[in-house]
Amino acid sequence: MTARPRASWRRKVRTALWFAGCVLVSTCTVAPLLWTLVTSLRDPGEILAARGLDLVPDAITLDNYREALTSVPFGRYAVNSMVLGVAGVATNLFLGSLAGYAFAKLPFRGRRAAFGVLLSSMMIPGIVTMVPLFLVLRHFPLAGGNDVLGEGGLGFINSFWAVILPGAAGTFAVFFMKQFFETLPDDLGEAARIDGAGEFRIFWQVYLPLVKAGLAVLAVLTFQAGWNNFMWPLIVLNSEEMMTVQVGLSSFVTNYNTSYGPLMAGTVIASLPVVVVFLLAQRWIVEGVAHVGGK
Repeated sequence: MTARPRASWRRKVRTALWFAGCVLVSTCTVAPLLWTLVTSLRDPGEILAARGLDLVPDAITLDNYREALTSVPFGRYAVNSMVLGVAGVATNLFLGSLAGYAFAKLPFRGRRAAFGVLLSSMMIPGIVTMVPLFLVLRHFPLAGGNDVLGEGGLGFINSFWAVILPGAAGTFAVFFMKQFFETLPDDLGEAARIDGAGEFRIFWQVYLPLVKAGLAVLAVLTFQAGWNNFMWPLIVLNSEEMMTVQVGLSSFVTNYNTSYGPLMAGTVIASLPVVVVFLLAQRWIVEGVAHVGGK
């Protein structure tokens, strides 16, 4: 008679602790977002006078949004980020899927070793490869005024190619798509080969349409990474006309002053494209996660 009440009491305690933990994590996650939104609607004088996470503004103003959109060429920055984001999605979906298909379905010599080397590259911090990568792009032969030896010009520096090429076939994209292709039966490819289909046609018309969920997830993740990229565009893009949104937002932060209102307003605006893309592709994302989990 006493065992059941004790078990019920312990179950209630575990449930209460679980919900308390979820509320705590949710608060820590959502509170900065709410503070960013509220700060973007505050008067500049009120921002400096606000205490801690005060989420109730005395007065709501849109002046910060107006200043963020007019004090810098925000529209141009957004177009540049969109171009780089879409280009990154297109190259990663195609090249990542192509490489993932090769590692998953084509039995060639050294496949495991090559894939192991590819995965090991994910353990190298990006900051380590920045200088060598910059030098390769800077001295690329016959690009940007360079001669055959890679001298005399800027190479790919200060062009969109300096951002697109290094991430055109990301390691994560190859690994991610390989996992999806491995879940598909090999009999599909064998049947297509018997019918006389070439290898690229098998990839393009047989296997690729079956991994739409994986492509959608990879597209969202790639676009988010490309849109939020800050350090590398800051290094390789020197012209103001080629700056991205994230680099443009840094203009509100100087050595002597930080315009918190316009900075937060620009941050809110810059977050909208990623949110829209996520909402449009959430069905595919859920399906892709369930697919990988089921594997």
